[in-house]
Amino acid sequence: MNDQLSELKLGKQQAYPDHYDAGLLQPIPRALSRSHLNRQSFYGSDIWTGYELSWLCPGGKPQVCIAEFSIPANSPNLIESKSFKYYLNSFNQTEIASKDELLKTMERDLSAVAGAPVAIRLYGLEEYRKRAEVAPEAVLLDDIEIQVNGYQPDANLLRPVDGEFDGIWCSHLLKSNCPVTGQPDWASIWIRWRGRALDQAALLQYIVGYRQHQDFHENCVERIYVDLEAAGSPSELWVYARYTRRGGLDINPFRSSHPMDAPVWLAPRQ
Repeated sequence: MNDQLSELKLGKQQAYPDHYDAGLLQPIPRALSRSHLNRQSFYGSDIWTGYELSWLCPGGKPQVCIAEFSIPANSPNLIESKSFKYYLNSFNQTEIASKDELLKTMERDLSAVAGAPVAIRLYGLEEYRKRAEVAPEAVLLDDIEIQVNGYQPDANLLRPVDGEFDGIWCSHLLKSNCPVTGQPDWASIWIRWRGRALDQAALLQYIVGYRQHQDFHENCVERIYVDLEAAGSPSELWVYARYTRRGGLDINPFRSSHPMDAPVWLAPRQ
C-alpha cells in the first residue's frame, strides 16, 4: 500500500491556507487496504471531530464551533487527515453568510471526495460537552500481566476459550503509526462481543501488537474487526476506536456486524 500512497500528494510540507479551498481535500481509496482483508463490507462509520473550526461572519467577526463529521464505512474513499485539516483551516479568514451556508458547503465538498453522503453536525462549545455520552461499563484489559514478543499485529494470538462472553472489552493501549508521516496515533478501543469467549490476555497482546504498525486509523480498526470475527465468529461484534486529536481533529472509526449508529462519547484523552 505504501507504494500506492507515494503516488498521492500526501505528507508534503505547505503553508496552512486561510481562505476557502475545496481542492485541498485528498481522497484515499479504501480498496488500497481492503484488498488484503477477507471481508470488505462493514456497517459503521468514521466519526471525525473538528475542534478548531472557525470562520468570519459578515462584518468580519470570528465564529467558532465544534463539528462532528460522519463518513459512512461503505464510502469508496476515506479522507486523508492532513488534507482535512488544511481544508478546515481554509475557512479561517473566509466570510460565510450563515452557519447553514457553512454546513451545506462542507457537506457538498466532503461528500464529493468521500464518494458518499457525509453527515455533519455543528455544536457550540458548551453544547458539545452535553452532547457526548458516557462510555459504557466495560472489562478493562490493561491490568492483565502479559509477555509481549512483538509489536506488529498477529491474528494468531487470538484464541477462543471455554465459556461465553456477552459484554464489552476496553483497552487504552492501542497505538499505531501514520503510514505517511510515521507519527504516533494513540487510541482507546472498545470491543462489543457476544459469543464464545476469547482469551483476554491474548486479546490484549494482539492490541498491543499494533504499536509499531503503520496504517490509517480506519484501516487498523477494520483489520481488528476482521481478525476478531475470524477468531470467534461472534453473534454480535462491534469495534470502536477513539483516537486522540492531532491538529484539532480526531478520528473515531466504528465497525459493526449489525446496522447501528456509532455511539459518541469522549475517551479519557479526548
